[in-house]
Amino acid sequence: MRFLTKLTTNNLRGQIRNYSSAVENIKRVGVIGAGQMGLGIAYVTANVTRLPVVLMDINSSQTEKGLQFMNKLLEKDVAKSKISEEHAKITRELVSTTNKMAGLSDVDFVIEAASENLTIKSAIFRELNEVCKSESILATNTSSISITKIAANTNKADRVIGMHFMNPVPVMKLVEIIPGLATSDQVLEQTRALATAMGKTCTVVSDIPGFVANRLLMPYINEAVMLLESKFASAEDIDTTMKLGTNMPMGPLTLADFIGLDTCLAIMKVLHENTGDSKYRPSVLLQKYVDAGWLGKKSGRGIYSY
Repeated sequence: MRFLTKLTTNNLRGQIRNYSSAVENIKRVGVIGAGQMGLGIAYVTANVTRLPVVLMDINSSQTEKGLQFMNKLLEKDVAKSKISEEHAKITRELVSTTNKMAGLSDVDFVIEAASENLTIKSAIFRELNEVCKSESILATNTSSISITKIAANTNKADRVIGMHFMNPVPVMKLVEIIPGLATSDQVLEQTRALATAMGKTCTVVSDIPGFVANRLLMPYINEAVMLLESKFASAEDIDTTMKLGTNMPMGPLTLADFIGLDTCLAIMKVLHENTGDSKYRPSVLLQKYVDAGWLGKKSGRGIYSY
């Protein structure tokens, strides 16, 4: 299915910005997963870089929901005079969708944004290895899983890299770039150039569990849940202490609900299992919330009710 109509080559040529030579070979980008992260990545790619994007999700209803949300983002930006109606129209036309992995066969750069689960990501990369061009770059938006492990599911580990966007993607400026053991310098530079073209600031991080952002953030959130579990303070008082006492924009428990408690738990498990360090042991209460289906804002209930 297509989101409106694709731009012709002539129409598109005038819209593409001047990129460094590292991005010149990237003509079309694929994004896997039409959830919050994938949709945000697709939106920024089309809206800022003006490159055509193929958004892939096996769930067609999720794809439709994602495109509806993208429309709302564009309408909001037009209403705030951040972009013109013409700019929004072109952004819509730059995005096409598919429900099959084969729909990514002609993309030059793929960004996978599926669930934070090694089994799921491994299966995706095995399939990408079959359907994508040999010269395509395969990036994963994993927030904690080893890039080297993911790359081992392909026969082109030199072209696999981590590209960890922050949530919400249209707002947050950082992208962590994580080369795997075999990632080539050329792929690293092309990935950095693409992220920069998206308007992001890049950091390059070693392939360690949790990288830098979540290696620091998740233990902080986990410790806050442990304080709540031990009844040392209420959720509200824990959050207020960090907001007003350390000038955090939001408290750790509110942030956990926003991220998703299932995502927080998955990352803590990766940290714990891959380091063997007891300081990364997930909170028992965090596991209970996830077992109950209380995943945070997205499910209507987490540490707080929404």
